[in-house]
Amino acid sequence: MSSKIYFKKSRGFDVRRKLINLTTTLHHRLAPEHAKRVARKVLLTPVRSKKSVEEPSGLEKKPVQTSEGMMMTYSLGEGPTWVLGHGWSGSSRQFYSLMEHIAASGYKALAFDNPAHGESEGRFGHLPGFVAAFDNILEQQESIAGVVAHSMGGAMVLESRHPQLQDKPVLLVAPVLNYTENLVSAVAQSGYSMKLFHDVVDDIAKQYQYPLDSIDPMHRLEGRGSKAVIVHDKYDRFASYAHSELASANQHVTLIATEGLGHGRILQSEQLKSGFDLLVSDEH
Repeated sequence: MSSKIYFKKSRGFDVRRKLINLTTTLHHRLAPEHAKRVARKVLLTPVRSKKSVEEPSGLEKKPVQTSEGMMMTYSLGEGPTWVLGHGWSGSSRQFYSLMEHIAASGYKALAFDNPAHGESEGRFGHLPGFVAAFDNILEQQESIAGVVAHSMGGAMVLESRHPQLQDKPVLLVAPVLNYTENLVSAVAQSGYSMKLFHDVVDDIAKQYQYPLDSIDPMHRLEGRGSKAVIVHDKYDRFASYAHSELASANQHVTLIATEGLGHGRILQSEQLKSGFDLLVSDEH
């Protein structure tokens, strides 16, 4: 259900949206705690893709314990480590093609499934949990060479304050740089009760000490001193290309624009591999 909320853009008057608003508002008014339990399932449950993807030769899978439960990791290659983080309702399998390129370039690619995604544990997914799991993964690495992140994973990486990230290059793929605005807008367009939505978000904020209004990936990116490359399709329907274009005004940010690849197919593109090559070429 959550993917239908976050990834479906409604326009104009919608009877279904109005009905959703009426029923969720009434439910929250009559039975607030039950309404919140239902809302957590609706708003925080990602889709676990069952699509079969052939694993690269030599891929190693290893469960790693974190504060968010067991996260499944996937590694390929040897050398300095690049960590890869996927977005909402995604998984590490989306990175297999890029992981092969990273390994062939003399590096180790280390991807992981976020909480409630792929083969990792967890019932619910949200950005504070993403960041906590990501930080735990970083803590278990002796060092890293850089990070790749797709969609909401970009917000996860930019929001992290982990010391391992300091001065490390970042490759952002279709990032949601206006994360809070995008999230609130998507839920509002779905018709879901905004008061109920904010009650659920406030509970997460209290649990993780992570207020929604403190989340600002664009500001974090602007404040980074290390090199960043953004690969983004001009006609992406789910993540704002305009914000990536704005970010590229910063001297340390390079934008590689694509056309016709959308939000998902871009992960298999040659432009993405070129973005990685550009970052590692700067190291030499």
